[in-house]
Amino acid sequence: MEPNTLKRTFTVTQIAALNKKYNQLSVEQRITELYKDFLPQEVMLTSSFAATSAFLLRVFSTINNQQKIYFIDTGYHFDETLKYKEELTNLYGLKVENVGAEKWEHDFTTTDETWKKDPNLCCSVNKVKPLQNIKDNFTVWVSGLMEWQSDHRASLDIFEERGGILKFYPLLDVTKEERENYIKVNELPFHPLVAKGYFSIGCKHCTVPGKGREGRWNNNPKTECGLHL
Repeated sequence: MEPNTLKRTFTVTQIAALNKKYNQLSVEQRITELYKDFLPQEVMLTSSFAATSAFLLRVFSTINNQQKIYFIDTGYHFDETLKYKEELTNLYGLKVENVGAEKWEHDFTTTDETWKKDPNLCCSVNKVKPLQNIKDNFTVWVSGLMEWQSDHRASLDIFEERGGILKFYPLLDVTKEERENYIKVNELPFHPLVAKGYFSIGCKHCTVPGKGREGRWNNNPKTECGLHL
């Protein structure tokens, strides 16, 4: 990818102004305003196509159906996740692009079973690094994090500078009840593993059924893959 000469940086004061403005808006209004404050070429949207990704993706598809969505293909996703990705892509006419580790690096983690010994390293190789390779080309990174999902996420603002890019969480203050009601009213599909007790869904080696993020990196204090730290 060629370097993006449109990439901008923001001061603490400018970020505070964005938060003041966007805190008063609904999710739909936030995403509409995003394209007034930023050019489409400045916006990077990622989706894990996990538990309830349908919410954010539906809103984007109705406001800007040309927005590219980056899916980090770790090589270890559940088959159900890949089928859910295909379902949502077809349902909303999404433009999805896969990003992933170099083959030799991914093959190493497979042979080494790195997720058992050092889950942080496995996530770094298969999630963090592949996205790092493209995110420097964008001004703002959109993600569907919600504050009720973890203590770390509860400490975030709608906009924050992190790792050289402006992070944007339009769903941050959406409650679990509001999210589920939106999905029900709009008849959006849940990830098929939700019905089996999976509330947060990552790679198949490191995910078990559990409420909240309890099922992620089971028997390990790790609660984040590192993308949002």
